[in-house]
Amino acid sequence: MITKRNVLVVSFALFSLFFGAGNLILPPQLGFKSGDAWLLVTLGFCLSAVLIPIFGILAHAKLQGTMFDFAKKVSPTFSLIYCYLVYAISISLPSPRTASVTHEMGIAPFFGSPSLLTSVVYFVLVFIFVINRSKILDVIGKLLTPAIILILICIIAQALFGFEFNFGQTQFDSPFTSGILEGYQTFDAIGAVVVGGVIIVSINLKNDKIPYEQKKSAIAKAGLFSGLGLFLIYTGLVLTGALMHNEFDADTSRTALLSGISIKTLGSTANIFLSILVSLACFTTAVGIVTGTADFVKGRFNNSQTAYLVTAIVSCLLGIVMGQFNVGYIIAVALPALMFIYPITIVLIVLNVVPNKFASQKVFRWVVLTTIIFSIPDFLGSIGPLSKGGTLDWIPLGQYQMGWVLPAFVAFLMANTMSRAKF
Repeated sequence: MITKRNVLVVSFALFSLFFGAGNLILPPQLGFKSGDAWLLVTLGFCLSAVLIPIFGILAHAKLQGTMFDFAKKVSPTFSLIYCYLVYAISISLPSPRTASVTHEMGIAPFFGSPSLLTSVVYFVLVFIFVINRSKILDVIGKLLTPAIILILICIIAQALFGFEFNFGQTQFDSPFTSGILEGYQTFDAIGAVVVGGVIIVSINLKNDKIPYEQKKSAIAKAGLFSGLGLFLIYTGLVLTGALMHNEFDADTSRTALLSGISIKTLGSTANIFLSILVSLACFTTAVGIVTGTADFVKGRFNNSQTAYLVTAIVSCLLGIVMGQFNVGYIIAVALPALMFIYPITIVLIVLNVVPNKFASQKVFRWVVLTTIIFSIPDFLGSIGPLSKGGTLDWIPLGQYQMGWVLPAFVAFLMANTMSRAKF
């Protein structure tokens, strides 16, 4: 039997999975720029950074499989390409970003060393831990999240009670969709697909005699609790950023804003403590990404230890190259990749959540293909903005970089209609 305590443990595991150190730097600046539209921005952000990832966990609970199973209804070849693409993005962008966040929050404010040195030392240590597969980080990780949450609650509470509820004008033309697109940068939907299965497998190993439906219900409850926790923390951070609209320069970076907010609310000592915790949390995230990628490649090459080693080396070299750049640059570079891979990930999650009778192989193929086609203009637009009155104007929601949404929905309806009509 799965007890309430088991549900709470899984809830915390899910919360820790999604609430990475990189996520901390996104909501405050989002709120800082949102002004009086902070609530709309929050709802958009939580749609892509909370709801979709939780759906990803529910999809894993339903599939009881691995990341490969998410896309295999399209075709095994497509699923394999999708997996390789996701892992390539993971070691090229979110992993190096952890080094950049560490430098900007934990090293640069206290030491004068260059970012390249931080990046080199950081990923040498990552490589050592990946090769040795130490369990020390698992223990540290379980302590880091509660400590960071406690500090954040104090920051949010101090902001709510210590600052006037006075908001400036929003800097966003479309606050809701701006929140959605910023939520892409958390990489949490991808995280749900990549490592969500690990939690499901763990539950199955500990509760192998419990009926499928009971386990699925427990995971759903855990997802609801963790999602509520994420929503409250993100809302608090966005609101805190919005309340600080007169406290910092308009061009303040994400990491500088978070550090500045912690100093203004809790003082310099708390900021030092937060910087150390965030740096450690970043490190555990990087080790997890590189280890997961190396494990995947190792599995594709008949459990070759050489494949594991080579993948770890390449991942860490990529981390050194990209990790020396500032967080803002890495986020900007990540945008085109996210504009392409995130819509595909979202539709795969949704299709794996809906009842099987509405998600046949034909439906998967039609919806995914349509999503790919209509994501291309958004992808190209994120590389170099397409001119007004040009390519994007005829696509509904295209001006908001969400041009894939309506076509994918239409493809879903058409594929289901034709399946029932037996065309």
